[in-house]
Amino acid sequence: MRPTLITTQDIADAQTVIAGRLHRTPIQPSTYLSGQSGARVYLKLELFQKTVSFKPRGVLNRLHHMSPEEKSKGVITLSAGNHAQAVAWAAQQEGISATVIMPANAVQSKVDATRGYGGEVIQTDGNLLEVCQNIQKERGLILVHPFDHPDIIAGQGTVGQEILEDVPDVDLVIAGVGGGGLISGVSAAIKQTNPEARVIGVEPEGAPTMTRSMEKKAPVYLDHVDTVADGLAAPFVGAHNLAHVQTFVDDLVQISDTEIIQAMWLIIERCKVIAEPAAASTVAALLSGKVTLPEGGQVVCILSGGNVDRERLKKMA
Repeated sequence: MRPTLITTQDIADAQTVIAGRLHRTPIQPSTYLSGQSGARVYLKLELFQKTVSFKPRGVLNRLHHMSPEEKSKGVITLSAGNHAQAVAWAAQQEGISATVIMPANAVQSKVDATRGYGGEVIQTDGNLLEVCQNIQKERGLILVHPFDHPDIIAGQGTVGQEILEDVPDVDLVIAGVGGGGLISGVSAAIKQTNPEARVIGVEPEGAPTMTRSMEKKAPVYLDHVDTVADGLAAPFVGAHNLAHVQTFVDDLVQISDTEIIQAMWLIIERCKVIAEPAAASTVAALLSGKVTLPEGGQVVCILSGGNVDRERLKKMA
């Protein structure tokens, strides 16, 4: 399929789809982060969304555009956790069966939550995509891709649209990058409405999938990823996502796991919310010195989710 760039109308339509079904998450100014950075910093709190991440936005929009026949077949997806929960929850809302392929070492709380939302979880040590595709073919299921689909991207774009509504003269938006669904949608929303605003993507040093894809000018698959930020550990990106990043994203930066963990604890201690490592990556980038900040300008860091349990917190203490 040739990559499709979503429009602001696609995002507006997605807003209509999710209206009344998902939370309109708040944007909270941070006096502490503003003082540390010299900019006016806001946190977009997607960790207050249903299933505790931004993921249901795209999933609900994807399911909305499926035909009754497709819905009757059931859906399947692959995910380390947040998308898994979103698909299970959204499918349950629609009365659709959901099968979710997860890594054998997935965070147990995310596995339990996915099952709790009604999803059938199949864990594997193998290649998630290959296992997913095999089971999809065997059972005749419909794939709800974690990031590489225009409907998913448009749904995630509603995060960017809400940022524009709450901070219309935003100068910089920072978003984490795993497979690229969130930054694809957010950057499309921001840049097509306010081209002067900058959008920066953040990747862990141990999973620079989008950076490598940008270098190759084609989606790449990494044989190995290693990061504490499991929500940013996708070993591949999609063609649609790469096309959006190439078109709308100003820069990509990489940060270490140490910086991510330090930012996570800073957010807990100073901002009083619990962000998972993937979400804390944006604040880590803000404070790393690797992002050029607008002096006195308005910066939004997207806290993409808060699915982290006490055992993981203990290990990162």
